Amino acid sequence: MNTISSSLVLGQRALREALRTPDALIPTLFIPLFFLVVNVGQAARIFPSDDTTFLFGQNYAAFQLPSSLLLAASFSSAALYLVEEIEGGYFDKLRATPVARTAIVTGRLYAEVVKVAVIAAVMIVIAMPFGVRVASGPAGFVVLVMMIALWAMVFSGWMQLIALKTRSAAATQSGSLVFFPLLFLTPNFVPRELLTRPMEIAATFNPVTYIMEAARSLILEGFDWDQLGRGFGVIALAGVAMIALSVRLMNSYD
Repeated sequence: MNTISSSLVLGQRALREALRTPDALIPTLFIPLFFLVVNVGQAARIFPSDDTTFLFGQNYAAFQLPSSLLLAASFSSAALYLVEEIEGGYFDKLRATPVARTAIVTGRLYAEVVKVAVIAAVMIVIAMPFGVRVASGPAGFVVLVMMIALWAMVFSGWMQLIALKTRSAAATQSGSLVFFPLLFLTPNFVPRELLTRPMEIAATFNPVTYIMEAARSLILEGFDWDQLGRGFGVIALAGVAMIALSVRLMNSYD
């Protein structure tokens, strides 16, 4: 069985696990929507759609939606399941099989792509009756969902690195908290040019900024190829680095 086939088989197994515990998906949907409602409720009157140029005629919820989508992408369970497999001995059994190391790394990540793609699509659809529209149309809707799902895969992969290194559920769960500073060191409430200079510098060096701006451009403006290139470029670079480090760590795993 080749690497791709092995990855898909392991991914299907992970999806079946998720389907057996659908209650675990509720926070992934509820918490990002909660933050969306709270943030819009606090700032929407400050940025009316008619007088705010960076909204491009839409309401403030459209500007905030990418932040909530990225938050949903950070609710990964792949790393915690990996710790359970390590503690239960199943991980050692996988390593003893002829399955490629890359497949063991990416199997659960495929499941995260599917899970977050569904959640992202649901969140966008829920936001539409409240005045949010995807300016780039149906094709942009697909690209937006794909971008968020791929970022979820990369983020989950970095969490798996922590799981492989520490073999501790507590350390892995604590490691996921690193996303929150990264999310708030972005042009979260206003565009980058309206941030104070220190925040603008921090946002410029924050890779999550470019994913957020690319997602936001699909919703507010249409297809901005420069921003999309930067967003997908960050995802690609982070993904390659994550897979390389994961495989290296697994090869030296004792």
